[in-house]
Amino acid sequence: MKKKLKIDIVSDVVCPWCTIGYKRLEKAISELGIEDQVEIEWQPFELNPNMPAEGQNVNEHITEKYGSTPEQQKASKQNMTEAGAELGFKFDYFDEMRMVNTFDAHVLLEYAKDFGKQTELKMTLTKAFFSDRKDVSKRDILKQALLDVGLNTEEGLAKLDNEEARFEIKSKEKYWQNLGVSSVPTIVFNRQSAVTGAQPVDTFKQVLSEIIKAS
Repeated sequence: MKKKLKIDIVSDVVCPWCTIGYKRLEKAISELGIEDQVEIEWQPFELNPNMPAEGQNVNEHITEKYGSTPEQQKASKQNMTEAGAELGFKFDYFDEMRMVNTFDAHVLLEYAKDFGKQTELKMTLTKAFFSDRKDVSKRDILKQALLDVGLNTEEGLAKLDNEEARFEIKSKEKYWQNLGVSSVPTIVFNRQSAVTGAQPVDTFKQVLSEIIKAS
């Protein structure tokens, strides 16, 4: 049996282009009919590792971090909303929306990996944040996400206070940063080649076809 194509997706739960990038990659995999030939693993990256518990208003945060004007932000949100809609994903931006700390979400995604539920949990958390106006740093929201994908909430939430589990996420973040990953999504194929950003479906199809043909 041929070895599966391993795809590592370095991303954050509150990164809109990561969601769009993944949905386009998923579409490319589906259109090529190679679902059974690929294995996806999500890798942690925090857009805002120092985000305090109370979070920060999204508009303020983007102005502060990227220097965007309100007009630029409005156009950017419109772009993302349209790109998401094309892929069946709803971005619901609102004035009081807050950027939040995502470290705990990454701990749970690592936990979900052992049960083959990582992608399912990732999309549940992303939908909670972008579509359902939920704060994915809050434990009750994280607990509900675990429930939604059929994972053990007690065991999962215990990981959040587990030093070893937290250290593992920090180590993985450092590992990818040391490899030069500074923007997300970064999508890595067989740990050999990578593309960054939410590439068009056709670009993903081309990359996937070439790698599979060569393997």
